[in-house]
Amino acid sequence: MTSPELKSVVSSLMEAKAQLAGMPMPEVEEIRRATTGYLASFPEVEGVEITETSAGGVPSEWTTPAGLKSDDARTLLYFHGGGFIQNSPTTHRRIVSTLAIHAGLRALSIDYRLAPEHPYPAAIDDAVTAYTWLIDSMGTDPEAIVLAGDSAGGTIVAALLIRLRDEGRPLPRAAYLISPALDFAATGESIRTRRDTDPMMTGETLGFVTQHYLQGGEDVKDPNVSPLYAELHGLPPLLIQVGDREMLLDDSKRFAKKAEQASVSVELEIWDDAFHVFQFHVGVFPEAEEALHKAATWIRSQQRVDPSS
Repeated sequence: MTSPELKSVVSSLMEAKAQLAGMPMPEVEEIRRATTGYLASFPEVEGVEITETSAGGVPSEWTTPAGLKSDDARTLLYFHGGGFIQNSPTTHRRIVSTLAIHAGLRALSIDYRLAPEHPYPAAIDDAVTAYTWLIDSMGTDPEAIVLAGDSAGGTIVAALLIRLRDEGRPLPRAAYLISPALDFAATGESIRTRRDTDPMMTGETLGFVTQHYLQGGEDVKDPNVSPLYAELHGLPPLLIQVGDREMLLDDSKRFAKKAEQASVSVELEIWDDAFHVFQFHVGVFPEAEEALHKAATWIRSQQRVDPSS
């Protein structure tokens, strides 16, 4: 049963969406300022230490739960969302901190380059650099690494897995995708059927993101651009969480089905009445907290190192 708190947030978001209907898309800088201000209104999660670092030249930050053993190498490599044009590790500390605390591991959150200043494939290249740094410079066993990302960050996770596999590099232990964007051709049926129920997105929003992210005339069905069109054999276990209200719902459903057909272990969770990256509202409504706790439990189950050892 949907909580009253989630219903209230959905109602407020739908009202805001209606008020903006028909208005031109704002400039990127305006979007960045507005989103940063909104996300900054959420209190940060206590019980973690934040430390800035450079992951092979990519600005990043470590999130380390209090009491974690200094020799515990288990790592969550996180990529924030924001349509490839906005946000940073700072805006996503709530999600990352919650996962780190409940999964009992450290997290490395990547401040990858943003479009339109740095269009495709800059973000994917930065992901490869950070992952390689973890293994080669930090000595982290790939089996101790779990990838995670929301929205555009989920795109990066899927694209990174495909590139690593195709280049014959060691793969991480598992990957957790939140509301990923996996089809820039926008062929999913939910693009149409969820148009009026999605409180976060519109067709104009999706077009705006694609315009700024893909500036080199890339084929939107290139598997490196849209992971839905890739062969998915050989990928590590996947957990995908998506909201039932999302225009991107079918991206997750089709990707999960294709992964299963390729003999990849995949769990798809579709959350009733939930919207795009609803997990960010941890502490606001219980579904967000529950989703992240379930994900953290799944991450623990995937990693072979005993957290108590």
